[in-house]
Amino acid sequence: MKDVLIALEALTGCAPDRRDLAAEALGDFLRGAALDAATARLVVGRLVGLAVTEPVTEVRESALNAVSEAFDHYSLPLDLVEPLASVVRTLEPELLEYALYIFGATRDPRARPLIEPFLHHFCPNVREEARLAAAELAVSATFDDRSPGFTPE
Repeated sequence: MKDVLIALEALTGCAPDRRDLAAEALGDFLRGAALDAATARLVVGRLVGLAVTEPVTEVRESALNAVSEAFDHYSLPLDLVEPLASVVRTLEPELLEYALYIFGATRDPRARPLIEPFLHHFCPNVREEARLAAAELAVSATFDDRSPGFTPE
């Protein structure tokens, strides 16, 4: 836990390289499923905050990549990642792909309005990621409809 706290502190460092390394280190913790659910949510929340405010593209990418990979091991709510919605229209296409994946990975139908505008984006990769994210929501809704009381992980 001490290493996680050190990395979280480094997210606020003055040097972009330091913030980038911290985001990557936190991503390693999330990928390794080494964190309990509460700590994972704390880390993801801080990484989302960094992705929203960070001026350096490489650091933003590291933060978004780490959040994306967190969904492989943790169930994370839309509310935790929703601040990304405030910047999606300003993201480079490569970073926008991460954000769309993240919205879809929440499996929350409330993410649909965050995804649908990008189904007609000029970049084919963004359109495809939006399509996949919307499909993820549709699959989740199907399972929810078939099994009363079913809650996606």
